[in-house]
Amino acid sequence: MKTVAIIPSRYGSIRLPGKPLLKIGGKPLIQHVYERAQRAQRVSEVWVAADDRRIVEAVEQFGGRALLTSPTHRTGTDRVAEATRTIKADLVVNVQGDEPLIDPQMIDQAIEPLTENPDIPMSTVAKRSTSIEELSDPNIVKVVVDQKGFALYFSRSPLPFARDRHSADSQGFCFLQHIGLYVYRWDFLQRLAQLEQTPLEKLEKLEQLRVLENGFPIIVLVTDSWSIGVDTQDDLQKARETIEKGRL
Repeated sequence: MKTVAIIPSRYGSIRLPGKPLLKIGGKPLIQHVYERAQRAQRVSEVWVAADDRRIVEAVEQFGGRALLTSPTHRTGTDRVAEATRTIKADLVVNVQGDEPLIDPQMIDQAIEPLTENPDIPMSTVAKRSTSIEELSDPNIVKVVVDQKGFALYFSRSPLPFARDRHSADSQGFCFLQHIGLYVYRWDFLQRLAQLEQTPLEKLEKLEQLRVLENGFPIIVLVTDSWSIGVDTQDDLQKARETIEKGRL
């Protein structure tokens, strides 16, 4: 099966303008994401789907592949869907453009169930956490799954809610922190992009809820991998320190 990784990349970040081109260890952030995606063994090609010509030029300058997409897309998924109308594949990996430390093995892990089960249209990834502070942080998305590993719901709220905080602490309860890496079947992605945004998606600002609200399953792979998503200046500094000191 041909699998392509598409990195949606937007220049106009509110908190970090020009984020894809900010330098980390002498390279633009988007180059780190691109090179790590290339290292995934199950990925045949890597592309950047950008909303700005400056990103396209930067990617081509380091020898990568990029194409210009509409600046009006509602979500990264919609940008990836536009790119794959030109780039054909059996499976499409949506690699977040602000994850310069993403683990290539995690990408392979997310791809695997779609190669083994033709009835699974989409997968994503989560990691375990025992921190009640992280559970309560609205910037950290939580997911709960059924006994077969399929997503029941994603939320910015504590999920599940620890009614007895001290009991949860003492038992070392693990909740699942969602990681925004997605794999879709090509035809499912095209169908998904044509669906209207759903009420819960708009309320939580979580695009994966469009899938659940329309009755489609998402398999959730639990990983031990660690990464840093760059959303703020503090995140950028952490990524720089990690890469420059060779910790990851």
